[in-house]
Amino acid sequence: MAETNRPLANRILLGLIVGVVAGLATLALGKIFPALLDFMRQVAVNVLDPLGQIFLRLLFFVVIPLVFSSLAAGVAQLGRLDRLGLLAGRTFALFFLNMSIAVVLGLLMMNILRPGDHLAPNAKAMLLKEFGGAAQKHVEASVQSTSSLSLGGLVEMFMPKNLFGAVVGHTNSKIGDVLPLILFALLVGVVGTQLAEVKRQQLLSALDLIAELMTGIVQLALKLAPYAVPAMIYSVVIKIGVEILIALAVFAVGCLAVMLLHLFGIMSIWLRCWTNRRPRDFFRDIRSVLVTAFSTSSSNATLPAALDCAKNTLGLRPSVAGFVLPLGTTMNMSGTALYEGCVVLFVAQVYGVPLSVGQQCTLLLLSVLSAVAVAGIPGGSLPLIAGLLTTFGIPPEGIGIVLGVDRILDMARSMTNVGSDMVTTAVVDAQERKFKSSTSLG
Repeated sequence: MAETNRPLANRILLGLIVGVVAGLATLALGKIFPALLDFMRQVAVNVLDPLGQIFLRLLFFVVIPLVFSSLAAGVAQLGRLDRLGLLAGRTFALFFLNMSIAVVLGLLMMNILRPGDHLAPNAKAMLLKEFGGAAQKHVEASVQSTSSLSLGGLVEMFMPKNLFGAVVGHTNSKIGDVLPLILFALLVGVVGTQLAEVKRQQLLSALDLIAELMTGIVQLALKLAPYAVPAMIYSVVIKIGVEILIALAVFAVGCLAVMLLHLFGIMSIWLRCWTNRRPRDFFRDIRSVLVTAFSTSSSNATLPAALDCAKNTLGLRPSVAGFVLPLGTTMNMSGTALYEGCVVLFVAQVYGVPLSVGQQCTLLLLSVLSAVAVAGIPGGSLPLIAGLLTTFGIPPEGIGIVLGVDRILDMARSMTNVGSDMVTTAVVDAQERKFKSSTSLG
């Protein structure tokens, strides 16, 4: 995951606590002095909500250019796809399988626990009213599109006649469609791999420059987060009540549980099926790497320790570890993909926007792709999550609800990312040894 600014993260968490405590105190006083609660709700609408919107709008500004530049650069940097070879093909297949399984687990958990349903119907109606009924319009459009889902409809979703019109959006309240943008970015990246090396490097430099500028804007936005988070959570609490806190707690605990299940459950199955290693011994050997990832919330910062552990403790071949681990640091983001899918489904439940099975399958694919494109900074996934929310007709402002618990979940998903990288490296190493052994015997 991204490098985490500890003081900033701690201030955001402190802001969440302040906002919650202040909101609960206002609700308690409101039972004695109803006029006070009405007055504070007006203050929330006219003062606190606009403050939160400044923070959110800065994130929304960068959605389109950040998604395009990050995803296109991620593909273009691979070089000639036809020259990557069997090692790369096996690695990418495992990356995709790993992230897909993680997202499936997350979506299953969200459909079983349904934390967003802890809100009463009148609370959801209040949220819908606050956003001008926009979510309800998307619900109706979603029902219509789901009932008429066809091959032609899918072509229209991913390949509109007017690409830039669809991506930019036609109104001030609309971010734009992310699906055609993702497809276009993938096409640019794939064609970029076929360019001459000099031109490919020029393309990468341009895309990296755009991504760096956009991540700079995200960093500016995050400086407002310690003030915006308490404002937003206070506003939500006094409008909706304690129910939103219960829903948020269920969401956070569910995410933590399913991340641990993926890391120590699914990855143990991988070790059993594709290597000769005992899962308990393996995770004991990489314990220091997992602790480093959890404490730093950074896959990049953990990479040196991961490489050393892979080569010297696990005995993996340097050529395999040197290829898979650096690539996995930016591409094999199972914890991030899982989290993005969970956030989208949670916010959809909070706002009462139903997502069909087909839409959740699309969400699975988009969560995997967007996780690869996440910028390497704190909060780098927020613009991408906002884009995913918009894609499924969910008010992107909903990310403000989960922002306060993002710190602890960031630590957990970073550990999941790095742990999955280590397991994937061990699997690739074992398969490479088997392949070379069989070819030498043949």
